[in-house]
Amino acid sequence: MTAKVTLSFSDQTIADARHWAERDGVSLSAWIDRAAQERALREIFTAHAEAVRRAKPDLERAALADEEEIAMVDAALFSGRRAAR
Repeated sequence: MTAKVTLSFSDQTIADARHWAERDGVSLSAWIDRAAQERALREIFTAHAEAVRRAKPDLERAALADEEEIAMVDAALFSGRRAAR
């Protein structure tokens, strides 16, 4: 679905956008729509990355815990059944 809106851009911005739209073989409207969507996604990903950075997950500790759990499961399931190497 699309909505028709009126936006104001500087002359240079319109000239640049027209150039890139022509190069890409799309309408000015389609090019600006794609550019706005790309910017919105970049903002979302940046905000997510910042939230993860602030949370400072301890990935090393989580990986070590996973390895310990795997070793415990292996010991429980395969204790005495593995051939010595």
